[in-house]
Amino acid sequence: MGAGHAHPLHLDHDSPVHRLPAEVKIVATLLFTIVVVLTPRERFLAFAGYLVLLVGVLVLAKVPPLWLAKRATIELPFVLLAVALPFAGHGERVHWLGMSLSIDGLHGAWNIFAKGTLGVLASLLLAATTTARDLILGLDRLRCPQVFTQIATFMLRYLDILADDARRMRVARLSRGYDPRFLWQVKAFAVGVGALFIRSYERGERVYLAMVARGYSGRLPRPDGAAATTADWARSATLPIAAGAIALAAVLS
Repeated sequence: MGAGHAHPLHLDHDSPVHRLPAEVKIVATLLFTIVVVLTPRERFLAFAGYLVLLVGVLVLAKVPPLWLAKRATIELPFVLLAVALPFAGHGERVHWLGMSLSIDGLHGAWNIFAKGTLGVLASLLLAATTTARDLILGLDRLRCPQVFTQIATFMLRYLDILADDARRMRVARLSRGYDPRFLWQVKAFAVGVGALFIRSYERGERVYLAMVARGYSGRLPRPDGAAATTADWARSATLPIAAGAIALAAVLS
């Protein structure tokens, strides 16, 4: 796992969150997301509390709010789906600004928007404070299936090569005066994807045979590195424990 492979979502800062081992951050993010998903959608103040917790992590990790907001737009398709629910929902309706809106649809839209946004923000904070290499190492330390971590490792190493192959194929097609832009020209795109797949498959086979010749036995060597300490786990547990306390208070209130 080459150290030079960094994903575009990672911010190279020095902060207490960046210094935490990847495995404790993965578990903390997962538990926080589970608490958010299990929170009843009618507990509006609980979601406000979760947002405050994420803002605290954002400040601690020195992540620019604008940087986070721009990348959170990845959830826009789900937001558009949520916007349609109040109009398409059934049951009791309420009239607002001349529009007839379903109350159940409004709750459903809020549920998708609130939980989706909090999940996306938590994932982006994890990605911003952890390199792709460390994420894979963290999953390996958490006993994630080896097949998954190995596929992710090779994808990380060769993704740039595949992107370069696709770019060269596009340049070659354009240099021959063919630039498909319409639906009936999709054949050229399909042929290019097929050729890229075959080329990638053949490269993967050559890489695998070369690794076997060098003693590869099905598991990549685990690099040296200090395991997460009890203090690391305790610090990372602050987020899910605080979220759990907010959820419990909201349910009991």
